[in-house]
Amino acid sequence: MLDSIRRRSRAVSHTKRRVSGAPPTSGPIDFYGPAAVGASTIGELATDSSLVDETIDLVSRVADDDYARHVRAFAEAGRRAAGEAWRYADITTVLAASARLLRPLSYLEVGTRRGRSAAVVAANAPSCSIVAVDLWNEGYAGMENPGPNLVRSVLAGVGHRGELRFVSGDSHVELPNLFAAEPELSFDLITVDGDHSTRGARRDLNDVLPRLRIGGALVFDDVSHPAHPELAHVWERSVARHRRYATWSFDDIGYGVAVAVRRW
Repeated sequence: MLDSIRRRSRAVSHTKRRVSGAPPTSGPIDFYGPAAVGASTIGELATDSSLVDETIDLVSRVADDDYARHVRAFAEAGRRAAGEAWRYADITTVLAASARLLRPLSYLEVGTRRGRSAAVVAANAPSCSIVAVDLWNEGYAGMENPGPNLVRSVLAGVGHRGELRFVSGDSHVELPNLFAAEPELSFDLITVDGDHSTRGARRDLNDVLPRLRIGGALVFDDVSHPAHPELAHVWERSVARHRRYATWSFDDIGYGVAVAVRRW
């Protein structure tokens, strides 16, 4: 399935130039723009049973905690009930699909904790440079949160070869500081999974969206989490309603996840 998706993507990603007010002097015209892989393509791969199984296995190896064990058991129960018709996606399967299809060179993660999501990206794009932002709150989500040293070892364990950079502190302070210091910094893939308050999630999205490259993807977690019903509204108002982004979301079961691809 992945090979067929890549073939379709390559078929529409010829070397082109964007249409402008003046006719091109030479070469083919870029009618569609550079974003050849859309959000629905990422979503299709993210729910593919083989990718789901591979991603659950990977997460179980790097973070065999209560949540990872629950997801594994949940998937087994879903398959028993629905067989091959069962569909599931979460932040890790969407990140795995995004990394495989987009092959990012740079990844920004807001909310890293134990490195589960970063490990999925690193396993699928080993040379990708990673900027990981977290407060490293002890006992977050009822589990230990040891900090950067654990994340560094987790990423090394999945074969990450790219640059790894930690930004420790409040994202609402550290992200503006980072972008002010490095105004040209941009990313092929971004995850926002930090502050889950309405205002906080909106601020994180507004801070990082201008740093998403055209054709790149942004992943937003927990859009159907029962403890955070406001996040779906934040996603809709901050991202989904804007035509600049192609979006896809999964909220059938689990806590839900959404992805956006920047079209222009």
